[in-house]
Amino acid sequence: MSYRPLILIACLLALVACSKVNQDNYAKLQFGMAKSDVEALLGAPKECSGALGMASCIWGNEAQTISVQYAGDKVILFSGKGLK
Repeated sequence: MSYRPLILIACLLALVACSKVNQDNYAKLQFGMAKSDVEALLGAPKECSGALGMASCIWGNEAQTISVQYAGDKVILFSGKGLK
């Protein structure tokens, strides 16, 4: 019997459990924080959009989400939903 599928499943579950989209990391966000610092904390965003020097980026999934709005390269607003 091969244990390879079981090891793969265990690794995937560990990755899901280690999500950076959580209450502890949300609490570390600050107004004026640089975009590079936010990405160092949360990883690459799921999606970003923007225009005219403004941007909005989202991390997470439907159950747990962190949204950050930027003016230039600085955080001006952030919100979270379903964080644990």
